[in-house]
Amino acid sequence: MVTLRRTVRFCVNPPGEVRAAAGEESGAPGFSGRPSMRGLGRFYEVEVQCRGDTDASTGYLLNIADVDRAVRTIVIPIVERECRERPATDPGVLMSEMTGALDRALRGRLRALRWRLTPYYSVEMATADTTRVVLREQFDFAASHRLHVAGLSDEENRRLFGKCNNPLGHGHNYRVEPAVAVKVGPGRKPALSLQDLERLVGATIVDRFDHRNLNEDTPEFSTSGGGLNPSVENIAKVCYELLAPAVRKESGGEAELLSVTVWETDRTSSTYPG
Repeated sequence: MVTLRRTVRFCVNPPGEVRAAAGEESGAPGFSGRPSMRGLGRFYEVEVQCRGDTDASTGYLLNIADVDRAVRTIVIPIVERECRERPATDPGVLMSEMTGALDRALRGRLRALRWRLTPYYSVEMATADTTRVVLREQFDFAASHRLHVAGLSDEENRRLFGKCNNPLGHGHNYRVEPAVAVKVGPGRKPALSLQDLERLVGATIVDRFDHRNLNEDTPEFSTSGGGLNPSVENIAKVCYELLAPAVRKESGGEAELLSVTVWETDRTSSTYPG
């Protein structure tokens, strides 16, 4: 059993622009997608996740040319239709139609479809549960911290945490990505929108931690108050515990926070629950 992922990039161009010039689909595989952008178009990515057993002779699960063809004949026309006829449509309500049709075209091999509307905002639907989509967006806040355990000696703390034990602390530009499962259905407006999520993250996480000394200014990580050591693992856990009840209350139980990922740097991140 293997999982195969394929990303397809494309642009939805303004009305009146031709969808693709002759021969464009077989042109150089530029990162700006096919069809390429004309005028003030829209750029999207879809990631197709397939799962199954590989063919014994070819080693393929699926030919990626078949995956591309299915996306271009099924997914892109749906997106183009909505951009043209109902541009205010919530992306989540389209996922069931796209996921079901794509799974049939790929002979039941589709595991999940993820639509990236921007590099930092996406919706995803799994074939195992087409009653909800997973909404993700990334946020950031700047904060300083010091890694120090009161129960250890100064020497032990320096040996364990190195420069991160600097008594004056050090800073990070933290990046935070919640993953929220939201119920969807035909003709049903999602109970939690992107704007709702942005407001909740701002109120519960960004306003609380941005431009703060985590050890000195926050009860969750207070050195004097017995708070948690502000490691990236503990920060992800605290962000989850702060945001989960807010999501549940805002949506009337129609949305659930699945996880929160926090990046301390571009090389170090933690997801809670893991």
